[in-house]
Amino acid sequence: MLRDLPMLSDSRLLVGHETSDDAAVYRLRPDLALIQTVDFFTPVVDDPFLYGQIAAANALSDIYAMGGSPLLALNIVCFPSCLDPGILRDILCGGAQKVKEAGGLLAGGHSIDDNEPKYGLAVTGTVKPEEVWSNATAVPGDVLVLTKPIGTGLFLTANKVDLASEDEFAVVCTSMAELNAAAAKAAREVGASACTDITGFGLMGHVYELALASQVLVQIYLDAVPLFAGAVDLARQGLVPAATYRNRDSLETKVSLPPGLPASMSDLLFDPQTSGGLLLSVPASQSTSLLAALRQRGIQAAAIGEVKAVQPDEPLLKVL
Repeated sequence: MLRDLPMLSDSRLLVGHETSDDAAVYRLRPDLALIQTVDFFTPVVDDPFLYGQIAAANALSDIYAMGGSPLLALNIVCFPSCLDPGILRDILCGGAQKVKEAGGLLAGGHSIDDNEPKYGLAVTGTVKPEEVWSNATAVPGDVLVLTKPIGTGLFLTANKVDLASEDEFAVVCTSMAELNAAAAKAAREVGASACTDITGFGLMGHVYELALASQVLVQIYLDAVPLFAGAVDLARQGLVPAATYRNRDSLETKVSLPPGLPASMSDLLFDPQTSGGLLLSVPASQSTSLLAALRQRGIQAAAIGEVKAVQPDEPLLKVL
C-alpha cells in the first residue's frame, strides 16, 4: 500500500518512514529537532475516562521512544452523535489529564461524527538532534531491556466476555495508563543505543523491526520476558485477539522459535499490546545501571535479550 508513495529526501528529516520507526523527526536547527506522531483507536475499556488516559499514554509513548519530550498535543475524535456527550467529555478529560502529566499542552483537535468512537492524539515533541533514539541504531553487544510486562491483548479480549480477573485486569489497566516518561528519563541519564515501544505488532513484531532496521541479530530469552499475572491462563483458554494471528502469520518465516514452544507462550510473544513499555537497547556495561535506575523509579523492568552481529543465512530474531 505504501510503495507508490513518493520517496522523500531531505537532510533535515532525521527519521522518516523507511525503518518503521515510532515517529518522524525533523531538524529545525543544529540544536533542536521536532518529533511528530499520531495514534488513535477504538475503546479498549468500558470506563471512558480510563480509555482517554490509555489512548493518550499510548500516543505520547512514541515521543518518549524517540528520546524526546512532549510539547503539544491535538485531540483526534470520532464519536457517534447518538451517544451521550458526557461520555466524550470523560474521554477528553482522561486524555487531557495524561497530556498535563506529561508536561505537554493540549491545544485543540478535530472531531467527526462516526458510527464507532475512536480517540487519540497527534503529538509534537522536541529533542536535541544528537540525542534522537531510533530503532535503527542497536549495536552488537547491547542488552535489551523491557519496561512493562506483556499480555494486554489477552486481557482486553478476556474483559470483553467478562473472563478477566478484576484484580489482575486492574493491574493491566494501571500499566496501560502509565506514561513511559520515567522509563525514558532513566534511559537518557544512563545512555541507550536504540529504542522502540511495544504496541500493536506485539513483542516479536517490534523486536523484529528493530533487528531489521539495525541489521543485527537479536536473541530473546523466553524465561526473562515479563508477563502480566494471569496472562498465560488466558492464553490457554484461547482468549486470543485476532491480531495475534496476523502478527504471527507476518513473521512466521522471519523468527526462529524454540522447538516445542507451547501455543500459549507463542500467543503471548505475538500478542498485540496497547500502551506497552519501552524496549531499550543499551550497552552491556550500562544495563545493570539502567535496571537499577528503572527500579528506583518503581518500574519493574527486565533484561530480556541480547544484540549480536548478524550471520549469513540466519534469521534476525531468535527466541531461546
